[in-house]
Amino acid sequence: MTARQAHHRTDHQEDSLNVAEQGATVWLTGLPSAGKTTIATALADRLRGEGHRVEVLDGDEIREFLSAGLGFSREDRLANVTRIGFVAELLASNGVKVLVPVIAPYADSREAVRKRHETAATRYLEVHVATPVEVCSQRDVKGLYAQQAAGEISGLTGVDDPYEAPESPDLRIESHTQSVQESAAALHALLTERGLA
Repeated sequence: MTARQAHHRTDHQEDSLNVAEQGATVWLTGLPSAGKTTIATALADRLRGEGHRVEVLDGDEIREFLSAGLGFSREDRLANVTRIGFVAELLASNGVKVLVPVIAPYADSREAVRKRHETAATRYLEVHVATPVEVCSQRDVKGLYAQQAAGEISGLTGVDDPYEAPESPDLRIESHTQSVQESAAALHALLTERGLA
């Protein structure tokens, strides 16, 4: 069998994959307490119920296990996002739907992850969970906004550290105007439209 025949066979195998076997990375970016992880978890449950292989790469868990020792400087944030992007692409290229609810505040680091996926011909979607900072600070799931207001921490994304919102994400979710299930359903609809669900 020639290399060309082998390549053709690979293309044909990709064409014949059903939607549950197609991997992709779905990066949910947004401020702390925007609802990224909650939406990702709800979507993951639905996708698993439909027979998809799904992983959620939660930012806090990644920092504990993969990016231990990194701080919150721009350089460290870039290193963290780069590592997560590498793992996500690796999983997605092997047929896993990878949901990444990670702030990734800088546009250039998110673009680098997108390019890594494009280079590997792996599907990638960027979702902006566009919850206003006022709503996030009221939710304050981890108490970060209260700590920042009390002067106990600094460098809180969207308050005293930059957050560069995506200009043209694949989907923008305003989670403060709809339920978690509605937000997850909107994201599921995007995956369906792209042939991934």
